[in-house]
Amino acid sequence: MAIQIFGKKKCFDTKKAERYFKERGISYQRVDILDKGLSQGELHSVLRAVGGLEELIDEKSKDYAMIHYLVEDQKEEKLMNNPKLYKTPIVRFGKKATVGYVPDVWKSWL
Repeated sequence: MAIQIFGKKKCFDTKKAERYFKERGISYQRVDILDKGLSQGELHSVLRAVGGLEELIDEKSKDYAMIHYLVEDQKEEKLMNNPKLYKTPIVRFGKKATVGYVPDVWKSWL
C-alpha cells in the first residue's frame, strides 16, 4: 500500500508532510487537490477515517462562507466542486487517513 498526500502547492503543512515521508525514505504519491480534487469514493473513504465532513473543511478559507450555512448533503457536493475548501494535507494509507500535519499518527502506520 502506498501513501497518498492530497495537498495544495502553497500549503506549508503539505510541504512538511512531504518532507516527513521523504526524510524517512517512504515513497508517496502527491496529488494536487486543486487540480485533481478527490473522487467521491476517495472522499467517502476519508470521511469514514477522519470522522466527518467538518474535519475536512478549512474554516480559514476565504470561500468558507459559501459552505458554512449549507446542510450536510449540500456541503459534500459543494466540497467536491470547490477543492479550495479542503483542509490540507489529507494523507491516506489504505483505509486510514488524516487531515493536517500529524506525524505521530503516521508513525503508527509504519
